[in-house]
Amino acid sequence: MVENLYNNSDEFPAKWQGGVVAIGNFDGVHKGHQALLQQARVIADQLKTHVVALTFTPHPRAFFQPLTEPFLLTSTEDRYAKLLEQADCVLSLPFTKELASLTAEEFISDILKDALNAAHVITGSDFHFGYQRGGSINTIAHAGVPATAFDLVKTGEGLPYSSTVIREELKNGRIAEANELLGWFWHIKGQVSHGDKRGRELGYPTANIDMGDYCSPAYGIYAVKIKVDGEWHIGAANIGIRPMFEVKKPLLEVYILDFDREIYGEDVIVEPVAYLRGEMKFDNLDDLKQQMAKDVADTRLIFASE
Repeated sequence: MVENLYNNSDEFPAKWQGGVVAIGNFDGVHKGHQALLQQARVIADQLKTHVVALTFTPHPRAFFQPLTEPFLLTSTEDRYAKLLEQADCVLSLPFTKELASLTAEEFISDILKDALNAAHVITGSDFHFGYQRGGSINTIAHAGVPATAFDLVKTGEGLPYSSTVIREELKNGRIAEANELLGWFWHIKGQVSHGDKRGRELGYPTANIDMGDYCSPAYGIYAVKIKVDGEWHIGAANIGIRPMFEVKKPLLEVYILDFDREIYGEDVIVEPVAYLRGEMKFDNLDDLKQQMAKDVADTRLIFASE
């Protein structure tokens, strides 16, 4: 159990009531979210109270659009951990049919007032909540709860710190740009599973990791870092559908350089560092093997230059 993480508003501890409540989906906990949480801390210090991050699991988009492709920037575990770096506690409400059916007024009464006794609420200026998104920051203020609308934060170039924008950067293979907007190095956590062993047959055995609910970056080859059993290694990774073999679901396959150990079933972290090239379909396996050798050489160059 994670300390100071709660999943039930009815059992929210009295010691955390009366705080400044920052509400959001917080996917990515990017620099925009971080700025909002920092402002929540400023208000909390003025009121001599604490900060409560109020979020939802699963993401409401996954509830309302269950058939869409995976889109999350962070695992649930990472999102909570990053929120707890800035908030004193986290209340993650299960996003169910019952919660979705609450009117904005019921949400304010049942959650913000009765469960949290919020001293102040802060959300993004575009945040809406309640049945059919009927509530906004103004609804909260009109209900008698002090509230602050936090305007969208932008980079010096005018690009918003936004989960949507970060997903687009990743889908274009712009890893460094996505990391700059996040304020941390984007990564995928997962467990190594058995694959079809094609990499081994080609002389490049790979660790296969299910992408889970993570959004998929641009398909292709990446220079990556991979953390295995607490130690970082470098590797060349393929993210995609391998057009030569017609894989239907995107796969993450990492060839770990200078590594010779069975790690099936182990949890790993894969951090893309640079996008090397897009996916390609080859006429034969010899051409594929020749390109893989070049990808490995390019990966070594990337890390040598660091």
